[in-house]
Amino acid sequence: MQFKHPELLYALFLLLIPIIVHLFQLRKFQKVDFTNVAFLKEATLQTRKSSQIKKWLILLTRMLLLTALVFAFAQPFTSKSDAFKKEKETVIYLDNSFSMQAKGNQGELLKRAIQDIIVNVPENENISLITNDAIFKNTTIKAIKNDLLGLNYCSEILTSEAALLKTKTLINKKTNTLNNIILISDFQEDESLLKNIKDTSINLNLVNLEPINKNNVAIDSVYISETNPTSIELKVRLKNSGIPIENLPVSLYNNDELIAKTSVFIEDETETIFTLPVNQIIHGKISINDANLQFDNELFFNINKASKINVLVINGNNDNFLKRIYTDTEFNYTSTPERQLNYNLIDAQHLIILNELNSIPVALNAALKQFTNQGGSLVVVPSNSINTASYNQLLTNYRGSFKDFVSSEKRITTINYSHPLYNTGVFEKQVKNFQYPKITSFYNVNTNGLSNVLNFEDGKLFLGQFKNTFVFTSALNQKNSSFQNSPLIVPTLYNIAKQSFKIPDLYYTIGKENSFDVETKMQQDAVLSLVNEDINIIPKQQYFNNKVVVNTSEQPSIAKTYAIKNKTETVKHVSYNYSRQESQLTYKDLSNIEHATVSNSITKVFDTIKSDTKVNVLWKWFVIFALALLIIEMLILKFFK
Repeated sequence: MQFKHPELLYALFLLLIPIIVHLFQLRKFQKVDFTNVAFLKEATLQTRKSSQIKKWLILLTRMLLLTALVFAFAQPFTSKSDAFKKEKETVIYLDNSFSMQAKGNQGELLKRAIQDIIVNVPENENISLITNDAIFKNTTIKAIKNDLLGLNYCSEILTSEAALLKTKTLINKKTNTLNNIILISDFQEDESLLKNIKDTSINLNLVNLEPINKNNVAIDSVYISETNPTSIELKVRLKNSGIPIENLPVSLYNNDELIAKTSVFIEDETETIFTLPVNQIIHGKISINDANLQFDNELFFNINKASKINVLVINGNNDNFLKRIYTDTEFNYTSTPERQLNYNLIDAQHLIILNELNSIPVALNAALKQFTNQGGSLVVVPSNSINTASYNQLLTNYRGSFKDFVSSEKRITTINYSHPLYNTGVFEKQVKNFQYPKITSFYNVNTNGLSNVLNFEDGKLFLGQFKNTFVFTSALNQKNSSFQNSPLIVPTLYNIAKQSFKIPDLYYTIGKENSFDVETKMQQDAVLSLVNEDINIIPKQQYFNNKVVVNTSEQPSIAKTYAIKNKTETVKHVSYNYSRQESQLTYKDLSNIEHATVSNSITKVFDTIKSDTKVNVLWKWFVIFALALLIIEMLILKFFK
């Protein structure tokens, strides 16, 4: 038992007063003569004994009465902990990702969780609450009730570990504080393992909301599998978690017009193909009927008017191998000797290749510097007899320089598989043994500013990169190198060109870092915007001479096809979809989680927290006890003879 005002217990010393009064009789008795006391002697003795008992009972009653009053004013209480002395702080994480659309015993998991929070958290209790896309810090349920009732599902995903770390940042680093963290989620499988969660300063509670139905069909992806002169084959991949489905309708729309429909049998995963005419603009949508999660039942994609990448090759040697790579279907290929170069062509290009020039004129050097500063890509292939000074005057802009010329045969054996040129499906796995290309001579280079793309067997650089400039250290002609006959040449040079102008993909995933280029001319201070009906977004963008580089991440946040507009002119269209990461309804096993309380009920968790911190006030009982003692004293005085 504890006391709110323990200093009042000093009043117990007042108990000495009735003791003094009863032990030291202050009244003086007088002797009275009586004719015959023999008869009264026995009655007198009995009366004195009864009087003493009555006095001791009254003394005990009054002492207990005074004690009860002192205890009542000191306000005693009991609790399971020192909660009365500690400041209480509660942080709640509420998962509002798309997987919380799944239905539990009492409806959608998220909607039911919101109702339970509102009911179980006292209206004026100070709390902090976070979701995947919002933070409510040091507030009350009363203040955020409307926000919670209007809470929408979001595409942003927090792993369990990330959610825990995020809630911990809202805990004040105060001593003598009772900290409670409550994570409310369906705890889908993710890369986090909820390790190292032991923290003696925090009471961690995991509320695992389980759906009653774990079946779900999702449109996983869409891609062009084959293209011929007359048609495009569009392949749709579907995934299923749950029981097999015999006949699942799959529909293809162009805008709102249904243009094709099929049905598939799906057990775990399946694919279906739609055929579209070539060179037709499609603002497409794939749709299925599935009553479980809704966010993955549609997938938007877009096929724009074909754009070609402009490639200019300034030749000092034969460029037939480049013509075979940069075909007319995807590239506008221009080839010119250095002496016949029209400098007006440079600004319109996306990629310029210097193919084994012996010397780089000063005018070309200046033009290339401006070209790369405006976002253009440059590939430098030296000849075997370069003017080193003219080359180094150019390469100074890209933190590289040629040194001595070495006539020595070497193999190109080291591939930087993580480089953007090769990490997009070029290699299914890292190749350890194949016919490595050879060169017979090369230049040693200063590589301080160049990152490795391809290296020789001794670690020296064969192909390096600085931003949007690529530098070979060897001539690529067949006399000097077998690189033209190597499987490496096509993905290397093709992807360099593809990355010089990033034509918008079929679709992008919301929440990822996405980048694409738009070819358009813009006035000063003009910007591109993404528009769909009442949605108008100005994305991060950078304008160059002949293109605008657009970067998006969290915005747009709604899956749709958007028009890319330059003022009122529609330049292209681009599609965005939600991540399919939460479509597979598989969940963590929380039974082995240590240092945390695991429950499937929000109500139970809050009841436990309340009981752990509950203060039982006892002063009322002592007041009742004092009144009872007062009545007992009155009864003793009145009826005890």
